[in-house]
Amino acid sequence: MRNKGLLFSLLTGLFLVQSCGINSNLMFRTPKGVNEVRDSIPLKPAEEYKIARDDKFTFMLYTNEGERIVNEMAGMNKDASPKTEIEYVVRPDGKADLPILGSTPIAGFTVKQCEDTLAKLFEQKNGYNKPFVQVKLTNQRVIVFPGNGSAAKVVPLENNNTTLMEAIALAGGIAERGKASKIKIMRVVNNVRTMYVVDLSKIENLQYADMIIQANDYIYIEPKEQIGQETLKVAAPIISLVSSALVIITVFSTLK
Repeated sequence: MRNKGLLFSLLTGLFLVQSCGINSNLMFRTPKGVNEVRDSIPLKPAEEYKIARDDKFTFMLYTNEGERIVNEMAGMNKDASPKTEIEYVVRPDGKADLPILGSTPIAGFTVKQCEDTLAKLFEQKNGYNKPFVQVKLTNQRVIVFPGNGSAAKVVPLENNNTTLMEAIALAGGIAERGKASKIKIMRVVNNVRTMYVVDLSKIENLQYADMIIQANDYIYIEPKEQIGQETLKVAAPIISLVSSALVIITVFSTLK
């Protein structure tokens, strides 16, 4: 009996230690007493995205206010060669090394401001006639956690009007364990990452499906806790161990 009691205590302690891992993969839990932002959620960006350090972009330069673009579209420019897009990176100091212009401040500009700035620089410093510049950011993306504990999906933003519903769809939709009632959007606002909670389980919240997401947003679909299943998963090997130990103890007791 003493051996059985010791074994029972040991296995109970082992179960308690193992149970600490139940649903341990859940992220971004809201502490009790902390209010979640469920109203005043911005459906559209308050301002245009500003280029930041480590951003990547390409640009195309044309003279005569883009006359070549029009000619190519109309099939008038027979000598037009295929465009080769070269990607440039904004350094930590906010500048990028550009052909002809050299080290040029880029960070802090919107795409439109960047295009206007580069056009002026090419005209002033290099004498291009009425330059027309097109800038495209190439690393715009959001990260979506689908709600089943699997790997997150990186969703590239092909346009500036990608909605929350489109981003979720591109990531494969809401997983079986995912809660449509608790979708957390984490966004940098005034250099602080702020979390908004959206409920897409109700038709009256359909407006949030058309919420415009922004580059570098995190979209976390909270998964349902599976306490029963996780407990059985932890307990199964322990139960097997207990059964084996009891058989061994019974055999030894019988032999004695």
